[in-house]
Amino acid sequence: MLRHTPKLILVHEPEKACFDRLLADGYPRERAIEISSYLAQSTDLAPEFDALAAACERRGLSFLPVELDEAPSALAGADAATTLVWTLTDGIAYFRGGAAPALARLNGLRTVGADDALFALCQDKFRSGAVLGALGLPVPSAGFARDGKWLVEPPASAAGWFVKPNRLGAKIGIWPDSRIADLGHALELSRRVFAHYRDDVVVQPYVAGRNVRASFLGVKPDTGTEALGIAFVDSGGDFQTMADSMALYGDTGEAAKAAGIYAEPDLQPVGDTQPRADAEIRRIAGRLVAGLGLRDVYSIDLRVEADDTVHLIEFEICPGLPCFDFRAYCRTRWGMSLVDAMAETAANRLSARPVAA
Repeated sequence: MLRHTPKLILVHEPEKACFDRLLADGYPRERAIEISSYLAQSTDLAPEFDALAAACERRGLSFLPVELDEAPSALAGADAATTLVWTLTDGIAYFRGGAAPALARLNGLRTVGADDALFALCQDKFRSGAVLGALGLPVPSAGFARDGKWLVEPPASAAGWFVKPNRLGAKIGIWPDSRIADLGHALELSRRVFAHYRDDVVVQPYVAGRNVRASFLGVKPDTGTEALGIAFVDSGGDFQTMADSMALYGDTGEAAKAAGIYAEPDLQPVGDTQPRADAEIRRIAGRLVAGLGLRDVYSIDLRVEADDTVHLIEFEICPGLPCFDFRAYCRTRWGMSLVDAMAETAANRLSARPVAA
């Protein structure tokens, strides 16, 4: 009887495809470069596709990278019993990767990661914040503005506020003046964001503390929050701006390396100095797993104060796999390179069910 070779399909949206589409939609070139730079993980991982294919082959799998525009035909022809779909890039607005898990479900294919409903939720910060608050998680409350007008007024805050786009990427700031002391400036930033990116803004009370990234890859299907890698991410600034992000990843990151201005933030395990905060972050992750359905691969961004107070900023169901922090997590937690960790995860998922004839 003929048996299909188990296959991992990695769906990704290239920066250039997004860039060209944004130009066609009327975005200025500079804005299109900035927006499409959030897809840099597709650029950064592509040179390792051959290594990922070899890592899969060592585990009895075949590997097929598929650009998002080719996903409908590629997934429609896949064998449901032996195919696993891993979506590398998400998006519901500027990016369209959130369509991939829905296409996989339409074709009866198994997936790595959360279901497609969360792909939409996590990219809308205002809505996701409301859901996280309803789950009793320590997320800052928020106001909501569009082009200089309040849709929801933010709460009072003696420490000031923080302004960030609602749907663009996963960062917590765009410009150095994203932390503000008066709400008039918040409305000015909302006009700037709308003019540059056609997006609304979330306005949250500013929360103090150090930036923390919690990374998770369930290499084994029964892996729990004990496998989280929780680290302070110290980049020398209070928050990351668009310029900071573009200097780390993709083509712009390569240019920064060539110019000698590339510097990876320092990673320090939270548990080494603040074990109570580490335990609280694992509790929060467990609540996200139970309440939202996070699974397989995700990351969480937080702020941790010196007294162990934890603030949940946001979660990602498509973390930047080739980024320095996730690579470090794979090395320290799993003792593997990124491509080996991905291939091992896929092999374990596919072997969890007998291969059909």
